[in-house]
Amino acid sequence: MKNLNWGHGLMIALGCFILFILFLIFIFPMGKQNAEMISNNYYEEELKYQDVIDAKNNAAKLEKTPTYKITSEGLLITFPETIKVDENTVNFVLFRTEDSNLDVKKEVTLQHNLFLIPAKVISKGSYTLKLKWTENKKPYQVDYDILWK
Repeated sequence: MKNLNWGHGLMIALGCFILFILFLIFIFPMGKQNAEMISNNYYEEELKYQDVIDAKNNAAKLEKTPTYKITSEGLLITFPETIKVDENTVNFVLFRTEDSNLDVKKEVTLQHNLFLIPAKVISKGSYTLKLKWTENKKPYQVDYDILWK
């Protein structure tokens, strides 16, 4: 049997390096999840983010904020009696970070200070619920992390 000299070692190392690069090119991307941008209008939304910060600060000053409850019918959102929503309309976004196709965005009218997001429009997984409303033309926003089972 021949002795292994530095030339053979160099060729083995180069071969291993080439195999590693080929693995990164062909095998590694197959396990990659959906890598789409969170928003198609990212830059425009970023410029308006100060409005979101102000709305969240306004909501943080409230004594009571809207609450949610997970029921078999869906997600029940309840507003406290102290909050008088302008025109009784609330915007909500159920934001799914893994897949924007599962996002739910809608403007709803409050009835008796509550509304229901039906279970049939929500898929299993993790969501961020963003509630937006105005009171006396002052914007408010609260965010909740929700795990729908």
